[in-house]
Amino acid sequence: MQWLMLVVTFVVMALLQRVARGAGGPLEAHATLALGCLTLAAYLAGTIAQRYRLPRIVGYLVAGFALGPAWLRLVRGPELEALAAISSGALTLIAFAVGNELSLDPLRSERRTTVLRIVAGAMAVPFAAVALVVLSVSPWFPLTAHQPFRDALVVALALGSMAAVSSPTLTWAVISDVGAMRGELGGGGGGGRAGLSRTTLDVSVLQALAAGVLLVVVLAIALPIGSRGTVTPGAAAHALLILAGSIVAGTLLALAAAQYLRVIQDRVVWVLVILSFIVSQLVRLTGLDAVLIGLAAGCTLRNAAPEHSERVRAALQRCAMPVYVVFFSVAGSNLQLDALGDIWPWALLLVGLRITGLWGGLRWAGGGGAGRHPAVPADWVNYGWLGLVSQGGLAITFAAVLRQAFPEWNVSLEALLVAMIGVHELAGPICLQWVLRRTGAVTGEAHAREMPGTAENAVGNTRDSVVAGGNRV
Repeated sequence: MQWLMLVVTFVVMALLQRVARGAGGPLEAHATLALGCLTLAAYLAGTIAQRYRLPRIVGYLVAGFALGPAWLRLVRGPELEALAAISSGALTLIAFAVGNELSLDPLRSERRTTVLRIVAGAMAVPFAAVALVVLSVSPWFPLTAHQPFRDALVVALALGSMAAVSSPTLTWAVISDVGAMRGELGGGGGGGRAGLSRTTLDVSVLQALAAGVLLVVVLAIALPIGSRGTVTPGAAAHALLILAGSIVAGTLLALAAAQYLRVIQDRVVWVLVILSFIVSQLVRLTGLDAVLIGLAAGCTLRNAAPEHSERVRAALQRCAMPVYVVFFSVAGSNLQLDALGDIWPWALLLVGLRITGLWGGLRWAGGGGAGRHPAVPADWVNYGWLGLVSQGGLAITFAAVLRQAFPEWNVSLEALLVAMIGVHELAGPICLQWVLRRTGAVTGEAHAREMPGTAENAVGNTRDSVVAGGNRV
């Protein structure tokens, strides 16, 4: 019946879109119709994916891809542009939820050595692997063929920096969906068997921040290395402005939200909705990054006003399902795997190099073998690298920055990067869920929720999604 409902949704959406486009009407009306049908189809696809023991997020992404411009074209490019503000707001809420789970404890306690060593291995080895291989094959690589060595070095460093990026939002979405941190909320877990999910989240956040700094450094050294006109002057300053401006904006918004939360005891969800739309407009007008703003805002609220952080966490958990459906279905519609074209072997090579680099980096972090280094547990050495495969919104922002920084390869470079990000975006959640199950991080309650036949849980989740802060919305 779920498969039948999904097919019927596709057919009804096609008919409605044809009628709407034939009758004319404003773009916003078409976008609203597309969003409604898209979320319904994504919800059904997520339920089907869950029955096959796949992350529901993958179902949302696949449904969006199927309905989007890359395949059935029931949702078109102009409509996705009109939905960009809603997508950006939903991404902000996901990143805000991630930041709201973070504290400074990992950098103050004995876990600091574990987290920092994993971050170093997960970034340094993939960066070196991608950069060295691209440099060695530069005479045949599409972007560097017939280019001087100095320009090939610039491209290699840029691709290497992209290999060091991970996605805290995708990581959190999978972890929260399967309930892997139910026993770790509040800072528990030490990075071993019981704390792998929390450590994965901490590592992905630190990796995202460090990757932003790495990108600024690469752009700074690319200007004197590259040929004249290869690198846009001021590209490093522009990237630094995005990084620092997003963090500052998120911090200020969190402090302002804390003042409202002191006065507003109910309807916390409305505060979050207003915050998400403010951020979406900031992103549209200034080019800042929604992920960094959300992370900074959530982390600031968690550490500066912990009493309000608990209320916000509960509200975010209640509205998590619709936020995930909206964002990941729209993100799936924006997937551009068709951009691979003739360069798909090179793109798969870079994807394989990054994943192999993650494996090698975690082996290095563990001292060359499982459990040899006491600071990094054996579970992380053997399986933890699979939890860092995901790439998402922040990586897309970096790809746009590189497009502006390198005018000679702008469109080709961004198309390659976005296609690679799409592969990681689809494969990452599957890998992470497998790791959480393999290491026992998924609780028994989550396993029961994932098993077929639990219709009462689905009804409960839907009911919680539409009841926010004690008020029906």
